[in-house]
Amino acid sequence: MSNLLQKIKSGKILVSDGAWGTFLQKKGLQPGECPELWNIEHSPEVLDIAQSYVDAGADMIETNSFGANRFKLEHFGLSDRAFELNKAAAEISRKAAGPDRFVIGSVGPTGKILMMGDVTEEELYEAFKEQVQGLEAGGADAIVIETMSDLDEARIAIRAARENTQCEVMCTMTFAATPSGEYFTMMGVSPSQMVHELLDAGATIIGSNCGNGIAGMLHVVKEIRGVNPDIPVFIQANAGAPIYQNGETTFPETPVEMGAFVSQLIEAGANIIGGCCGTTPEHIREIAKIVHSH
Repeated sequence: MSNLLQKIKSGKILVSDGAWGTFLQKKGLQPGECPELWNIEHSPEVLDIAQSYVDAGADMIETNSFGANRFKLEHFGLSDRAFELNKAAAEISRKAAGPDRFVIGSVGPTGKILMMGDVTEEELYEAFKEQVQGLEAGGADAIVIETMSDLDEARIAIRAARENTQCEVMCTMTFAATPSGEYFTMMGVSPSQMVHELLDAGATIIGSNCGNGIAGMLHVVKEIRGVNPDIPVFIQANAGAPIYQNGETTFPETPVEMGAFVSQLIEAGANIIGGCCGTTPEHIREIAKIVHSH
């Protein structure tokens, strides 16, 4: 059992970091620019983001590698640099995390759809293999396959991480509420359906990120727990539902507003709690304060 799982099994609630994309934009990332290239060309700024979350009390730091697969990098003419960019991403987060915190390698969707014939399973597997091996080489303790909506892609990514690294493998999917109050991914997957599929594929920590503010995540956690009372659950909520005005997207929930739901999430069965779009070090600091009070 990894140190990460040992901490969770001991009953410790862990705090993860918050948003990276919006933070990079505040530091000057321009539309159409490759975020992952900043690991090479603007590494001090990337390190500052990771360090900000460490200072806020996060127990685990993700990596600036969400879109660092060969398919996404191809848009920037960087498909041959996937391993390099992932390794650099993990090295930066490792420097911030030090020996006492976990580095979680971020792996997002490729943007390719299997059922549409955009890509083969073998091509997806090789892309994920390349990415996770780079993350492990840079010092990642675990891989989080996140913001997934398609079970087939998620399973392939989990298998690539399980078969080609020694890292713990986590997977989170993104759900949205229907008018009737049920939750599904864009591909029609429910939280309860996700559980067995991801566990059978080899994930040891599952959950949800993005798509919802923290209140919506309560339903997701309860649905997961209705299927499996034991699997560690990882939740990264947005700072509320996005609001688009004056040409800008903002997320309205303050740190205090998000913090008001943290105890309920813990009681529902969440083991790791952090933030996604719109969350800042201040949100994570508030979450950490409440988690530590437990």
